[in-house]
Amino acid sequence: MNKYTEPSTTLNLRQHLFMRYFTAVLVDLAVLNLCDEYWHLVHIESFTISLFTAVTLQALLQATVVVEHRIANYFLAKPGTAAKVKRIFASWFVLFASKFVILEAINLAFGDEVVFSGPVHGVVAFIVVVVLMVVAEQAVIRVYRALG
Repeated sequence: MNKYTEPSTTLNLRQHLFMRYFTAVLVDLAVLNLCDEYWHLVHIESFTISLFTAVTLQALLQATVVVEHRIANYFLAKPGTAAKVKRIFASWFVLFASKFVILEAINLAFGDEVVFSGPVHGVVAFIVVVVLMVVAEQAVIRVYRALG
């Protein structure tokens, strides 16, 4: 073993989840701050507020995924094409409508310290930021997997 290699370790589930969400929050934090710095439609008052916003967004986005999966599983248990169509519509609706709920939660939690402006009262800017966050998270995951 040379000085650059470490013995292989196995993470338990709690350690794995910690690393997953810790990394996701850091990626979200970077995306939020880059959007704040380079896009006039996003304003975040301070680094501390952006950190709290990243944690809040990660928690709410994960809650959205849990709700969406539960609804999808409900319809997956039912036979037929109608159930499949309902599952697709319900999943889309939850994922879309959740952005409005999350944006309002951010507004209630942080007020004028976090502002998404522009079309549709900032909803478009918010959705763009969330999409950028998800794309950045997936890019980090792909790089991590490629290294293993």
